[in-house]
Amino acid sequence: MKFSGRPFQTGKEKEPSHRLSRRKFFAVGGCAASAAWLSAALPSTAAQPIWQDRRSFGPFDFQATFDLGGYAPTFREISALELELQRTLAIPPARKPIHVYLFDDKSTHRDFLAQLYPRVPYRRALYVQRGGVGTVYAYQQPQLAVDLRHECTHALLHSYLPMVPLWLDEGLAEYFEMPESQRAFDHPHLSKLRWNLRFGMVRSVESLEDITELKDMGAVEYRFAWAWVHFMLHGPVAAHRALLQYFGAIRRGNPPGKMSTRLRAAVPDLDERMVWHFKHWRR
Repeated sequence: MKFSGRPFQTGKEKEPSHRLSRRKFFAVGGCAASAAWLSAALPSTAAQPIWQDRRSFGPFDFQATFDLGGYAPTFREISALELELQRTLAIPPARKPIHVYLFDDKSTHRDFLAQLYPRVPYRRALYVQRGGVGTVYAYQQPQLAVDLRHECTHALLHSYLPMVPLWLDEGLAEYFEMPESQRAFDHPHLSKLRWNLRFGMVRSVESLEDITELKDMGAVEYRFAWAWVHFMLHGPVAAHRALLQYFGAIRRGNPPGKMSTRLRAAVPDLDERMVWHFKHWRR
């Protein structure tokens, strides 16, 4: 989606307090978001970041205002996301490098983004798509690895897919934001989801598809977006096949229709099967 006065956003507006102000995604038109463009985009009086280190891992070009030596394991894990998306979603490799800019601290990160994107509410991690090139901005803090996995999932998806529905975009990013060892069985969403299901709370795919504004995505909606992604990746083979066919239609430029229509055609008693999936999901 191209920027035309108001950005398209992904991120959590109603997260628990420890995850507030975390992420945002929007797309803008124009030239590629390269380091040269970043300098040109800032006012001439603005302080330019002093990039101290630069590392490349897979499709990602990491650049930081601090030494990146200690982050090599994290970057290798993030670069492996490209292969994981190929394996699970049949998403082709990124067609262009994805730029990741990292700052020492929150204040430097916030000031930089305020000058670059003054109309965008601040988030601690930001993904921008400009001219088909993805760029992520973040800063050093305890949840940096989680934020980078989340935002880089967005970047990889949008590197090849011209569109991804909001709920599915966020559900996939939620799934892949955790380390690989925690995605299937140990995601923080799982315990709360089971309590929701125990008390009869279910959000259908249709209810998530109706959400077109990020402000309407609360913690429950994020949890169920993740849950439906988990169901499609680890549940019935027919559900996974429906997801692959949906993305295949998008890649080919064909109208994909609604994911809910494909899922209900592929999996009878869809909502009941999703509830059953999580009630019986064990190692």
